[in-house]
Amino acid sequence: MKIHIVNGPNLNLLGKREPEIYGSQTFDDFLERLREKFPKITFTVFQSNIEGELINALQDVGFSYDGIILNPGGYTHTSVAIGDCVAAIATPVVEVHISNIFSREEFRKQSYVSAKAKAVISGMGLYGYEAAARYFFENRK
Repeated sequence: MKIHIVNGPNLNLLGKREPEIYGSQTFDDFLERLREKFPKITFTVFQSNIEGELINALQDVGFSYDGIILNPGGYTHTSVAIGDCVAAIATPVVEVHISNIFSREEFRKQSYVSAKAKAVISGMGLYGYEAAARYFFENRK
């Protein structure tokens, strides 16, 4: 099973960026434990602060992988193009947010991705990625 994790802007700063919201763990440390928990899943990861690069990363695996875990970061609330990309690809996408976007600023409650995603996980910290991986693993064909 192959799952691609696509992280949007500022998620490269996990562990440093606003730890009261996003925690103090780096994504690399989390990913190591995720791989240990799911040895039958091959995880690939892409992170970018650039919208077009995120779209390219989704399209690159959007017809060949078993699942995509997408945290579009701030582009969640602004990018019609990323939402359109999720709708255009065949690989199912689970949208993940570390913080609960519905308990934050009003503008964060709008997502241009959610309606096109298979599921949305919000507010579970980094565990949201694990929950998404478990969903794909338990529902594989």
